[in-house]
Amino acid sequence: MPNTDLTPVTLTEPVPTNLRHRRQAWTITGLLVVFMMVNFADKSVFGLAADPIRHDLGLSATGFGLANSAFFLLFSLCGATGGLLADRVRPRWLLLGMALLWSIAQLPMALGGGLVALVASRIVLGAAEGPAFPVAQHSALAWFPDRRRNLPGALLSVGIALGVVLAAPGLTWVIQHHGWRSAFAAVAVAGVVWAAAWAVFGKDRAPQAEAHSAGAGSGGGGGGEESSHAPSYRRILTTRTWIGATIGYFSTYWMIALSLVWVPSYLHDGLGYSTAAAAGLVAAIWAVNGMALLVQAGVTGRLLRRGVSSRWARGRVGGVTLLVSALGCAVLSQAARGPVTVLLLLVGFGLCGAMSTIAVTTVAEIVPARRRGGALGLMNAVVTTGGLIAPALTGYLVDAQGMAGYQHAVLLAAVLLVLGGTAAVTLIDPARDARRLAP
Repeated sequence: MPNTDLTPVTLTEPVPTNLRHRRQAWTITGLLVVFMMVNFADKSVFGLAADPIRHDLGLSATGFGLANSAFFLLFSLCGATGGLLADRVRPRWLLLGMALLWSIAQLPMALGGGLVALVASRIVLGAAEGPAFPVAQHSALAWFPDRRRNLPGALLSVGIALGVVLAAPGLTWVIQHHGWRSAFAAVAVAGVVWAAAWAVFGKDRAPQAEAHSAGAGSGGGGGGEESSHAPSYRRILTTRTWIGATIGYFSTYWMIALSLVWVPSYLHDGLGYSTAAAAGLVAAIWAVNGMALLVQAGVTGRLLRRGVSSRWARGRVGGVTLLVSALGCAVLSQAARGPVTVLLLLVGFGLCGAMSTIAVTTVAEIVPARRRGGALGLMNAVVTTGGLIAPALTGYLVDAQGMAGYQHAVLLAAVLLVLGGTAAVTLIDPARDARRLAP
């Protein structure tokens, strides 16, 4: 009987890095890019339909923020659980199950549910989407050696940006012409279509084959060698690199949550842009995010190939992008509507997304394959608590302070980005921590 559930397949011979293997690797990566596009289209629909949802269901800004925070109630816990499961269960089946559950979770709102159904569906959706990013990264990175992981890792994060870039105008049109419930139906269908494609073409790579390939391709390192004595999760989570990457990524995820939930309303209600213009600016933010991810992947990959340490190529590059975004947000919090405001918005909310890929590839560099899913899942569980806090806190500020609440929310984001950038610059040193985790 073929082993498909609990025990990883053991390969005693390396998977050849021939043309067929490379095609398979990029096919899997392409499917997972689309997976992340659907994932963030699911998330963005709530923010894009904020005004009609609040009107139809009679929600205050605080109530709307709490309803969205319900999405993150189980998100972090399930993100950690899913990451740990990915070290034992084939990621292929985890990804398929998640996509199908996303679609099911959208149906109550598509079919006319009220506030109770909204909160319940958001909790289920959050539980299903919690493990998505770490499991997708774990699955994709298994096909590449460490020095070649920047591009596929970045592309999965670009899928996040593309999902919102395409969803913002497309779902806004659906909402305006067919009602906000139709947008929930549209993303449900997208999830089912992806699941069908993954069921046919999805495939896992065995950890032992990955370890051989990674070790040969990168010259060793914590993530490139598999050992019968893998480090404990406690040792991994107490490294300065894991801590620095997690703090930096937390500040990025805070910005992601604001972008998805409150930026459309901030642009419309706080700065006076039309609904269509606000949707266009949201798409522009995520387009800048996608470009920043690709540029970062190119710069980091080039630096690594030239022999520059990951401390500089990953930690310093990521930290600087967070600090630049912090400056943009600090000035934006005091700016009025105008061309300069748009530039500050794109810098403040767009550039910081590069840290998501840097955090993942940095942790993957120091962690053996058999611990990677859990290490990424636990990191994801910590950083996504930003998604639980940011929407509710911003809603409270808007209710308490009116339009000034938006400004204070952006200023708070600037402070968190400074903390994240400082942590990335000062704590991340993969070479040091890979040696400490070595058996």
